Amino acid sequence: MTEPIDRLRERLARERRIVVGYSGGADSALLAYVAARTLGEGALAVTAVSPSLAAAERRQARAFAAEHGIAHLEVCTDEGERPEYAANGADRCFHCKSALFEAMGPLARMLGAAMAVGTNLDDLGDYRPGRRAAAQRGVLTPLADAGFDKAAVRAASRALGLRTAAKPAAPCLASRVAYGEPVTPEVLARIEAAEQAVRELGFTEVRVRAHSGGTVARVELPDAEAERAVALRARLDAGVRACGFTFCALDLGGFASGRLNALLPLSVTSRGGAAR
Repeated sequence: MTEPIDRLRERLARERRIVVGYSGGADSALLAYVAARTLGEGALAVTAVSPSLAAAERRQARAFAAEHGIAHLEVCTDEGERPEYAANGADRCFHCKSALFEAMGPLARMLGAAMAVGTNLDDLGDYRPGRRAAAQRGVLTPLADAGFDKAAVRAASRALGLRTAAKPAAPCLASRVAYGEPVTPEVLARIEAAEQAVRELGFTEVRVRAHSGGTVARVELPDAEAERAVALRARLDAGVRACGFTFCALDLGGFASGRLNALLPLSVTSRGGAAR
C-alpha cells in the first residue's frame, strides 16, 4: 500500500493548511491521520456535533484523534434547526453538509486553510446530495483525488496500523429515518438507543430504520445473523420497543447500506418534484 499512501501524501502536501471534516469513520480517520503526518500543525480535524451523531461515534472519534496526536476540534452544527433538513426530503444530506461546511468555513478562513472531506471513489457512484454542498464551497476530496476506493481505504488503514481499518460504516442517525418523515431529536435518540440495545445482544453490525412517525423499527442484520436473530426475537422485540418504538420488525432482506434509498422515487413523487 506504499504507492497509494504516497499519492495521498503528495496530494495533501500541495496544501499549506487543511481542515478535515472528521466523523471518526474509516475514510475520514485515514484522511485526518495522513494529513496530520504530512502537514503537522497545518492539519486540523473537525467533528460536527448534533443529535444525529451517536454518542459512541463521538467518543470513538475523540479517542482516535487523541491516540494519534491529531489536532481535533468539535463544533456544534445547526442542521436540526433547518426546516429543509427536518423535512427529510431527498436532499436532506445537502442541508446537513451545508451546516457542516458553514461551521468549518470560519475556522478554515481564520487558519488560511482548505476544507476537505473523506469522500472516496465509491461515493462518487452513489446518491450523495452532500457532494453538491461540497462542490459549491470548493471542498477538497483528497482520497478520491489519490485514487482511493473503500477497499483501498481499509487496506491503507491496515498497513498503517489504524484500528479504524475494520470499523463498520456508521452514517449519521438521520440516515435511518425514512425519507419524508420528520427528523427530530426524539426519533434520533430512539434509534440510537435501539441500535445499542441490539448490539448488547451480540450483534455488531445493525441498522434500526424508523418508519411511521418513529413508531415502527425495521431492524436490519447481516444474513449470517438471521438464524440467531430469529432465536432471540423475543429479546430483540422487547429491547427495541423499550427504546420507544411501538413495533419491532426484522427485515428479511438483511443488512445493506443505503436501503432507504429505495424510498427516494416515492418521496419525490409525493412532493410533485424531480430528484436532484
